[in-house]
Amino acid sequence: MMYFLIEWIQSLLLIISAILIIIAAVGLLRVDKNQKNVVYARIHIVGIFDMACILAMIALGHYILAGLYFIIAPFAAHAMSYAYFKTEDDVNNSNIKKEITDEEIKENPFLHSKEEVQDLEREEFPADKKADERFSVSTLEISEDD
Repeated sequence: MMYFLIEWIQSLLLIISAILIIIAAVGLLRVDKNQKNVVYARIHIVGIFDMACILAMIALGHYILAGLYFIIAPFAAHAMSYAYFKTEDDVNNSNIKKEITDEEIKENPFLHSKEEVQDLEREEFPADKKADERFSVSTLEISEDD
């Protein structure tokens, strides 16, 4: 009798998590791209996926993994939303610089003007090379001599 009850509870948790995943998927697809604060809405909807996955892990007997995920998932969501707020959310954060000066672009090798990136994307490229090869990455080689 006890085994039957445990299986019934596991099945119920899996059904609940499946329903939550379906509802969250429909909500994620229906979020309007032009809506204000759409990134935060999507992060909130993904949080529902997280809770559904935690329920599924509990139902499948992975209690430690579910506990770790329950602790780590909110930190990851907060980190993503905070990074977006600090770097790209010019609607809610008035401290964001909208324009980067030419001097800043020249000083920092990781910054490129929008026109420069668009020119690189439009550049004709030989068919025998992969698309990733048109952008180069410089590395620093360190050799240790005895």
